[in-house]
Amino acid sequence: MKNLWRPHLAINILLLFLLIFTSICTTVHTGAETKEDIEMEKNRIQIYKENPRYWQFKGEPVLLFGGSVDDNLFQIPNLKEHLELLKSVGGNYVRSTMGWTEAVDVPPFKKVGDLYDLNQWSDEFWTRFRNFIKWTHEMDIIVQIEVWATFNYYRDYWEVNPFNPKNNSNYTAEETGLPTVVNSHPSAAKNDFFRSVPKKNNQEIVLKYQRKYVDKLLSETLPYGHILYCMDNETAVTPAWGEYWSTYIKKRAAEVGRGVETTESWNPWEIDHEQHLNTKDHPETYSFCDISQNNMQKQQTHWDNAQKYRKELTPIRPINNVKIYGADTGKYGTTRNGLERFWRNIFGGLASARFHRPPNGLGLTETAQASIKSMRMITDEIDVFKCEPNNELLSNREDNEAYTFANPGKEYAVYFPKGGSVDLNLSVRKTSDAETVKIRWLNILKSEWTKEQQIPFSDSITLSTPTESHWAVLIHTK
Repeated sequence: MKNLWRPHLAINILLLFLLIFTSICTTVHTGAETKEDIEMEKNRIQIYKENPRYWQFKGEPVLLFGGSVDDNLFQIPNLKEHLELLKSVGGNYVRSTMGWTEAVDVPPFKKVGDLYDLNQWSDEFWTRFRNFIKWTHEMDIIVQIEVWATFNYYRDYWEVNPFNPKNNSNYTAEETGLPTVVNSHPSAAKNDFFRSVPKKNNQEIVLKYQRKYVDKLLSETLPYGHILYCMDNETAVTPAWGEYWSTYIKKRAAEVGRGVETTESWNPWEIDHEQHLNTKDHPETYSFCDISQNNMQKQQTHWDNAQKYRKELTPIRPINNVKIYGADTGKYGTTRNGLERFWRNIFGGLASARFHRPPNGLGLTETAQASIKSMRMITDEIDVFKCEPNNELLSNREDNEAYTFANPGKEYAVYFPKGGSVDLNLSVRKTSDAETVKIRWLNILKSEWTKEQQIPFSDSITLSTPTESHWAVLIHTK
């Protein structure tokens, strides 16, 4: 018996040792993952803790400026060079609709014969997207993704969309109730593709493949910390749709130890429209707001609407502008309108500003580049995150003549859309011994500072632009 027992005892001891060793290795590995998760959570794009009107990234507050040649940017051929150009002028913010609207674009699914298979991915689509995420990560460029590229699901684009039941081998129109033809504009919201969620049609066959697609998207983006998630683009569909996907994305992220920030993009130009309230009044669903449609408005109205929205927003959250319309080549305002909107948004205390793609926006044209560079030049010279929009400090001002962004008693920045002259109240002092006022003008279109002036301190000073053009001025009291 002894001779039989000892080998078994030795084997048992060896197995026990292996079990303990494996447990130790697993514990160490898990600890490493936990440390990595903690570091990712600390460094990811998230709401700035000290001033929740803004973002922080890698633990530091950050302003987001951008412009690009297209919306589904990962589909363009010279992507890396375009990103490098944006970075070189101080940009750090791009939009990415998950769409395929041009002849050179590819959809996310593989075509087998004449039909798409929604269970198989297009290698080309996801390789392009993967490179885009990798390069923006390396350049510290924040990406605001639109999960569902709204216009891909209507009219001519729906005709060739893989989700259209006539274009895939996975379901039929009879099984799902999905239309094969949608001739109306997205604002009519007549495609039941956007009513698959449980609170509406609860169309599980369609929802299965929608979830599969979103899971694939998240598998590519959740390992990174520079992504913001917007559910749609200019949507008019049921609020239950965006609510479902925002909740789903946050749940999926939490399952792998990640935090994410989500929003929705609504169609009405009037940001006090009831549709916008679905974002504004539901912080439990959406952690930030995007009011890009306000960038259809002009001049003083554009400013006033944004300020009203900002004042009413509770709890305070970042307000983004991923699309700024306006270019002489388009139909939503002139180049001047586009530039004014860009500057009013940042001087209005909003968290981001990006020029929309041509022809309806300035994209990353030379004019846009100059404006981005100039904005970075002036905001780098002040403590933006302690400043507030404060036009009450201005007198002798006409509508749309000048806009002030200030930390009263210390620093002030004033933007002039087309020249002008206003008086600035400096009577609030941080210190009682302020003796001089330092003034520096910035030529926005040339990205050039004028020579600094120093004048004796006065409770009110007059600011007159050097020419009738786009100017900003920086004032420090000392």
